[in-house]
Amino acid sequence: CSTEGSAPRPVIGPDSVEVLGYSYPRDDFTNVTPKILEKVGRNLHNQSHHPLWLIKERIKAHFYSSYMGRWGNPLFSVHDNLSPVVTVEQNFDSRKKGDNYYLNRATMLRAHTSAHQSDLVRSGLDAFLLAGDVYRRDEIDAIRLFSNHEVRGFGRSTDASEQETHTLEAVKLVEFNLKQTLTRLITNLFGDLEVRWVDCYFPFTHPLFEMEVRFHGDWLEVLGCGVMEQELLNSGQNTHIHLTYLEHTQNILTTYMRFV
Repeated sequence: CSTEGSAPRPVIGPDSVEVLGYSYPRDDFTNVTPKILEKVGRNLHNQSHHPLWLIKERIKAHFYSSYMGRWGNPLFSVHDNLSPVVTVEQNFDSRKKGDNYYLNRATMLRAHTSAHQSDLVRSGLDAFLLAGDVYRRDEIDAIRLFSNHEVRGFGRSTDASEQETHTLEAVKLVEFNLKQTLTRLITNLFGDLEVRWVDCYFPFTHPLFEMEVRFHGDWLEVLGCGVMEQELLNSGQNTHIHLTYLEHTQNILTTYMRFV
């Protein structure tokens, strides 16, 4: 579902913000800047042969070849042309005004591609990849800008067992499979690298890990992953987590990758 083409130039007027052909009335929450809006609609990840496009296509190819259906069809659908303008409800995992770019009280630029996750799950999809530009008021450093790009995957086994009843052995097996899958992905993308896993915490997710790789003599975070708590799955609510499908594990698994 990817497309290319030029988008209308965003404009911040005295009473409204024009983005991607739509007009949003300004209010006391409007804090998006012209510099940020200049990046909206560029879709660098969909421009053929751009470095971001190359990375995205390699990730797609890896999952397409690794996870096939019975008839040889890819198990993952790909969604890389969804609008970065979302509702506050969709942007469930980051809503502080100081951390985000608001068009008004009701709409904002997505902070994570997980803003689309709940809608896709409710549409009946069990395995998909999301790619797109995201906007956050991060502190600028070697790997973060105010505008970044994310690739994330979601997946679940149709015969998923209850997480609360898992034995320690089952949890360790899930952890092993998850880390092995993502290590293969990183190796496919960047070659053999020294890797380490760091235990992390986030509500509704256990266990949760970050992968770091040795880069120029230092450790660099490249992705996070974890297992979504069963309660969240049962409630049908969205989560902060970014999922990846492991065909033979009976869990909801999550992963994300962020590229500047």
